[in-house]
Amino acid sequence: MMAHLLDSPVLDVFGQMALDEALARACPEVVMLRFFRWRGRGVTFGYAQRAADVERGLPTDIGDAWTRRPTGGGVVVHRSDLTVSCLFPAQGELRPGVFYERLHTAILNGLRGMGLDANLCASGVRSSPQGPGGASHCFVQPVALDVLAHGNKILGGAIRRFGQTVLYQGSLQLPDCRRRAPDYEKAVCDGLASGWDLDWRRGAPSAAVLAEAAALEATYRSRAWIYRR
Repeated sequence: MMAHLLDSPVLDVFGQMALDEALARACPEVVMLRFFRWRGRGVTFGYAQRAADVERGLPTDIGDAWTRRPTGGGVVVHRSDLTVSCLFPAQGELRPGVFYERLHTAILNGLRGMGLDANLCASGVRSSPQGPGGASHCFVQPVALDVLAHGNKILGGAIRRFGQTVLYQGSLQLPDCRRRAPDYEKAVCDGLASGWDLDWRRGAPSAAVLAEAAALEATYRSRAWIYRR
């Protein structure tokens, strides 16, 4: 099945979230995958989290570069991670547990293909545990179906459905993620290609999607969005 590997522009945390939402709202008919190209560092937090709790625990070097994600989950610091989003037509089994198992298993197999000793978290709590400030933090400890290496969580993600499209946003956190980004990106692509029977074709977001993302960026910068809860 044909799938699109998108060349991603360099964006800050607000632009990254806006582009993901714009891509999701465009309702792509094929699987789309993109790896973030970061301008600076940032923090994202889940759609349903309380901003006041998140703000109390923000790292001191983040400044104003933090915003609410369009997806759920806990707080994620984007300082040295490999950040990925994937869009799927909303077909077949979409219960979160089944979806995460299929997706993370495919990515896990790709990571193992590059020699990483990793496995799925077989059991555990279903929501992210609390971290600094009282907000739930994605990487404090693993939850069920996260990807682990040597007992530590290295990959977690969150999803949200936009009409007929499912948006997944994930973070791979290993010390050499950005230094070896091409290797890890290939591993993710290979794992998904094999596990989901995908044939990757390189592409780029359309002009219409980029225009929609530029318009949405103001929302992700706004206090109304960030402090909506």
